[in-house]
Amino acid sequence: MTTVYFVVPCYNEEEVLPETVKRLSSKLETLIKNNIADEKSRMLFVDDGSKDKTWELIEQFSSENKYVGGVKLSRNRGHQNALLSGLMTAKGKCDCVISLDADLQDDIGVIDEFIKKYNEGCEIVYGVRSSRKKDTFFKRSTAQGYYKFMSMLGVDIVYNHADYRLLGSRALDALSEYKEVNLFLRGIVPLIGYRCDYVYYERSERFAGESKYPLKKMLRFAIDGITSFSVKPLKLISNIGIIICILSIIGFIYALVSVLMGVAAAGWASLMCSIWFLGGLQMFSIGIVGTYVGKIYSEVKARPRYRIEKEIINGYPQNDNPESINNINKDV
Repeated sequence: MTTVYFVVPCYNEEEVLPETVKRLSSKLETLIKNNIADEKSRMLFVDDGSKDKTWELIEQFSSENKYVGGVKLSRNRGHQNALLSGLMTAKGKCDCVISLDADLQDDIGVIDEFIKKYNEGCEIVYGVRSSRKKDTFFKRSTAQGYYKFMSMLGVDIVYNHADYRLLGSRALDALSEYKEVNLFLRGIVPLIGYRCDYVYYERSERFAGESKYPLKKMLRFAIDGITSFSVKPLKLISNIGIIICILSIIGFIYALVSVLMGVAAAGWASLMCSIWFLGGLQMFSIGIVGTYVGKIYSEVKARPRYRIEKEIINGYPQNDNPESINNINKDV
């Protein structure tokens, strides 16, 4: 049978966490009862430096429920780093990992299909939204536009896929070799290769609490994804520069011919517009270059992506899994 871990990043999720544990526990027990998952299967909740009682709840549930484990990061490191810490903690303890959000929007009813495809030989299984009818027009249009834009830039990304996916042990080993500090797992996972498949599902409304991805964070996440996997924006700057140079030469020739022909025109407005346009374009271009330079700066420093303060994994003897202790300090 398959030993599976559910990895669930959490940030200020005290409102929804009891229901999440309840539903995932029921699902895991059903999988074990139906001989789909092994009894060593677990749920691993990652507290990403929450300011509420998220970690206290994880500790409480872990003492009451043998299937519940937890990882506490020393401070908030963002969703992608929190997810990676859970995946790397689970690596070596299971056959495969299924990552999902704590807000219960991902349909856990399709988990059986995830495992089935894994048993058929798929090392990576992507959970893909079958539609976005429940999204607002703005969110739907911007999300779909973003996926199309990423594809245009040459980024290998799965359309309408977030972070609901299954990764087998080989995929986890491969993922651990990617050392970049600027994480965008939706772009990294397709680079791993291996046989993959898709499971389609309907995304539900958030059960409780507020979204941890307001517009500002979504925009920053989108920019990180673009600049982490494509240098086409830099090439675009070069192409725009070449076009402007050509237009400038044409303008110079036109001005020279006008002077020679004695045609004088008051060009104050057009001159000011040109200066403002070129100035704005230069600032925009410098901003794009600065974003890439900033990423290089972060990568060169190679600081740890997260630090684990505490770890709780139930049901594993210390001699079998020496990393499974209740209080550890680990930089990764």
